[in-house]
Amino acid sequence: MATPAPSPRPAHLLAGLLTLGGLMHFVKPKPYDAQIPASLPGSARTWTYASGVAEIGVAAAIAAPRTRRLGGLAAALLFVAIFPANVKMAVDAQRKQAPAKFRAITLGRLPLQWPLVAWSLKVRDSA
Repeated sequence: MATPAPSPRPAHLLAGLLTLGGLMHFVKPKPYDAQIPASLPGSARTWTYASGVAEIGVAAAIAAPRTRRLGGLAAALLFVAIFPANVKMAVDAQRKQAPAKFRAITLGRLPLQWPLVAWSLKVRDSA
């Protein structure tokens, strides 16, 4: 008896999450602009849009069965790469005494990066 193929549902959910995140870079770019280090060349908005396109591109790679394996790896690398930006956002929120809810959200996101990396690698491995 053949082993059933793994469900594509985890991949589709991850692709949806990345698509939503990528779209938010265009819908509400200001919070993302604030995460961009001033040392990077060009405008923060250009980097915000480029990272939104990257998230949507990775989502597309995950959504397509033929590129899911590469997309899962790309998602894991993306989540690792954006971790410093999330740390910066949390530190800035604490320093600027942002509203308590926002400070809590920025801190709460930090430990969630690692399950996202694991989820991405699981999607890669099940492709």
